[in-house]
Amino acid sequence: QVQLVESGGGLIQAGGSLRLSCSTSGRTFSNYAMGWFRQAPEKEREFVAGISKSGTNTSYADAVKGRFTISRDNAKNKNAVILQLNSLKPEDTAVYYCAGTFGSYYGPRHGAYEFWGQGTQVTVSS
Repeated sequence: QVQLVESGGGLIQAGGSLRLSCSTSGRTFSNYAMGWFRQAPEKEREFVAGISKSGTNTSYADAVKGRFTISRDNAKNKNAVILQLNSLKPEDTAVYYCAGTFGSYYGPRHGAYEFWGQGTQVTVSS
């Protein structure tokens, strides 16, 4: 079982920035395609961004394109996928989840991801 741990959430004013990190240990991180999802209260979990195993290719939800950036560091002492959140809006408020798969998929189908983190809360005030 692969364990993912998210960090970096918090309370921020609209227009501000946050940097979310998702890490794992003891595994070959480059074996996983990764994604970020979010879930707001009383809403379905939705895709935010995904990144290929090498980090060469990325995908984004339309709602975050141009504001959020996903990246990864596959070095052994890093093993992290980063989600940089800029120009935050109140509607970005949600619990953000990191997810991974041994497959190559990094798109919006959450059922394609095999392991998930516990989530980190992002709250954007107006």
